[in-house]
Amino acid sequence: MDLKQISKDTTKTLVSYMTYQALRVVIAQLDETEPKRAYWLRQFSHRNSIQDSEAYLQALFYEEQRLAFRLLTVREYIAEEIADYLPEILRSGIQQANLQQRTQQLERMTQIDPTASDTHPEQEFTSGEEAGNG
Repeated sequence: MDLKQISKDTTKTLVSYMTYQALRVVIAQLDETEPKRAYWLRQFSHRNSIQDSEAYLQALFYEEQRLAFRLLTVREYIAEEIADYLPEILRSGIQQANLQQRTQQLERMTQIDPTASDTHPEQEFTSGEEAGNG
């Protein structure tokens, strides 16, 4: 297990997610102040995938530098605001999700299968012994 690589991959995913959240904030702001630019940004986002946020931002810088800088600012603000809480939220979220998965699996494992035969293994064994003795 390469924890360093996992950390890098996780960071890249978080950066892309922060960019996505920043995009949502900027679009919401533009909807109120500049609806035409909000529409343009939505159309741009349909043409350019935000999954790779750095490539998305490079394309945005090429077409609309002011909006790209705005996204950078909002993304950085979001990251700064949640950075202190994120590790604990992540740990507790994983623990809670794991507990729910384990609980559900335990419930499934302990339920009686309604399609199973009505005879119990002990009854079959007893019947077989009686047939062999007779």
